Amino acid sequence: MDTDTFNTSTEFILVGLSNDRKTQILLFVVILLIYIFTLVGNAGIIILVRTDSHLHTPMYFFLTQLSSMEICYVNSTIPQILAHLLDGHAGLSLIHCALQMYTTLALATAEALLLAVMAYDRYLAICRPLVYAIAMGRRHQVQLASACWIGGLCGAVVGVSLTFSHPFCGPCCINHVICEIPMVLRLACNDTHITETIIFVFVAMVIFCPVSIILSSYGLILLSLFQMQSASGLCKAFSTCSSHLAVVIMFYAPATFVYIVPRTGASLDDDKRVALFYIVITPLLNPIIYTLRNKDVHAAMAKVIHKWGLR
Repeated sequence: MDTDTFNTSTEFILVGLSNDRKTQILLFVVILLIYIFTLVGNAGIIILVRTDSHLHTPMYFFLTQLSSMEICYVNSTIPQILAHLLDGHAGLSLIHCALQMYTTLALATAEALLLAVMAYDRYLAICRPLVYAIAMGRRHQVQLASACWIGGLCGAVVGVSLTFSHPFCGPCCINHVICEIPMVLRLACNDTHITETIIFVFVAMVIFCPVSIILSSYGLILLSLFQMQSASGLCKAFSTCSSHLAVVIMFYAPATFVYIVPRTGASLDDDKRVALFYIVITPLLNPIIYTLRNKDVHAAMAKVIHKWGLR
């Protein structure tokens, strides 16, 4: 390898969304508004669940964990995107890039595991109601949520350490909005085949193992729903499950597109657009989807509004 091509610089340059200044300002305003609504929406869910005793159930406990993950996720990505759009410079130090990669991968892995836990919770609630209170006691809730967080934090170490074990060739220009493994690995000077294989297996496990649990849980739920005699119970269960399934699809579909589907040079811009969806849009839609048709949350919001004298 020619030594002149090796990059001893510790900075990565993100191409970002646009080079046009007017477009950058417009995107800054739009993404900033979405960022604010995302924080308010997810924080609102956490506050509602903690203040209303009727929402002190396993389902809403896990929902607060999901909202916490979304808040952490957008705070690890969107402020940097906004800063780059505002000043026009999209440079990241190697350490900053590695930290962002670790944080986003850890939170995404934790969320993948949590979605499987939430599906299992719905299975127990609908199909095994007699053992639900014991199986999903407070201690078990905390253990399952902790396992998701720890699994994410530990799993991300593998991907990040493998990625940054490679030397990088200059110029270190990443055609993306944040530091993600597939895009950074393209800049490596040496052979990345083994690293890519290990990361592919890791991501496949993170995606397909939880998806298997989710599909199995909802398959059993579907069978149970058809056996229900209560129309109201059927509608409530279907509403809850459909909301969860919508979130699952929004989470796993983009991740599969970016990390599992084989990439080509022409698809790099597509990766960027898909990434923008799960970085900016999905964290905003999650609280909306879970609360849009949820009568329990509506009742809790009405109590808070009445208590604070807002109407």
